Formats: sequence, C-alpha cells, structure tokens
Amino acid sequence: MRNLKLNLERLRQTRNDNKLSQEDMVKALGWKSRSQYSKRENGSVSIGADELIAIAKILGYSKEEVGYFFD
Repeated sequence: MRNLKLNLERLRQTRNDNKLSQEDMVKALGWKSRSQYSKRENGSVSIGADELIAIAKILGYSKEEVGYFFD
C-alpha cells in the first residue's frame, strides 16, 4: 500500500491561482480566524478529510478529484 502525502505547496499554489487569499478561504469555510486556515496550509495542523474536501470544492475540485492535492 502506498503512503500518500498531502502536497501543501500545490494546495497553496492552487489557492493563489484562483486569486483567493487565506482570508477568503476562512470566510468560505465558515471559520473564525485566518490562523485556523494558515496552520493547516503551512502543515503545523493536519487537514482532516472533510476539511480537505471542503477546501477542494472551494478551489473548484470535486470530492473525486481531491487526489490532485497528494503526491
């Protein structure tokens, strides 16, 4: 079985390509502070599966396409 690693740089780049700030992501996710998102994007807090699916949808990817963010 292959271990998949979330590619945080790809996540960050996709957000930037979509011209979304971290603050935009926080609002879209319904979270309270930018640090909640920032800690996930920089890897200091793990991104849960449900969170990743929500983030992917905001970035234009379906649940089935979430694998794009893994190496």
